[in-house]
Amino acid sequence: MGRVDPGAGNGKPRCDWGAWADPLYLAYHDEEWGVPSRDERHLFEMLVLEGAQAGLSWATILRKRAGYRAAFGGFAPEVVARFDGADVARLLADPGIVRNRAKIEAAVANARATLALRESEGSLTGYLWAFVDGRPIQGRWESVAEIPAETTLSLEMSRALKARGFRFVGPTVTYAFMQAVGLVNDHVLECFRYPEVAALG
Repeated sequence: MGRVDPGAGNGKPRCDWGAWADPLYLAYHDEEWGVPSRDERHLFEMLVLEGAQAGLSWATILRKRAGYRAAFGGFAPEVVARFDGADVARLLADPGIVRNRAKIEAAVANARATLALRESEGSLTGYLWAFVDGRPIQGRWESVAEIPAETTLSLEMSRALKARGFRFVGPTVTYAFMQAVGLVNDHVLECFRYPEVAALG
């Protein structure tokens, strides 16, 4: 695996992990991945989507993202927490999402856990950002091959979330989540987005 893909999109050097011929993937890398997010709805969305991605490609999830937003009430935790058995059955018949009962039920459980966490900790945002003391960790990776699949911190987050009733939040999922929402900046150093994302921290 190279350090960067120099020929992707408009020719800017990018992390060598994406399907850059796919405009959804390109936009996700260039505009969203690694950007620090403190929006609770977005954080909840990414927890659900990263869990849904387990065993699948991220490209599959990106193509179904609009379907997820429609099916899960725009990822408002208050809406998803009210889903019942009939809603689960509806979602299992929805081709716009990953039709996996365990993952669907996990999304509902995670919405309820988010509301409970709000009551005890104030917000999902504050709780998650406390794992990095409120500031993104800046990776210093020269190549994608160096980036770990999980870390001690993602294991800590995984254990803490599971203890609060969250599901599909193993340490690999939580690290992918941390990368996605900017708790860590894991763009490689030569990627054009590394300094841009670092400046947002």
